[in-house]
Amino acid sequence: MNTFSISLNSDKIGIISSTLCLAHCIITPFIFIVKACSNTCCSESPIWWHSIDYLFLIIAFFAIWHTTTKKMKHWLKISFWSSWFLLLVVILNESLKVFHFPNYLLYIPAFLIITLHFYNLFFCKCSNEKCCHKTR
Repeated sequence: MNTFSISLNSDKIGIISSTLCLAHCIITPFIFIVKACSNTCCSESPIWWHSIDYLFLIIAFFAIWHTTTKKMKHWLKISFWSSWFLLLVVILNESLKVFHFPNYLLYIPAFLIITLHFYNLFFCKCSNEKCCHKTR
């Protein structure tokens, strides 16, 4: 197995993980609406549901880490880690309730991570010396 196929796998894992995370975030309000209609106590989400956020965050971290350990454009590395860090801040803030952010703010970094993995997967293929994986 060559190095290029390993980077493709980490991009695919990142795409799947970020897409599932985004779906998890989109579905959550609907689950709680149904729960609130059927059960008038406990409006808080269960702990296991919040732990899924952190599971996706960890998977995304390793997918981004593996993807960015390869030589690539500097702006792409910065974009990957900035998006992941923003996702971390939003998820931690949602748990700790330090600031009041709109709920849709969570979708932005998740969508950015998906887009960056797709970009890296489809447009950063090396066929000669001039390719996306060159630094800067």
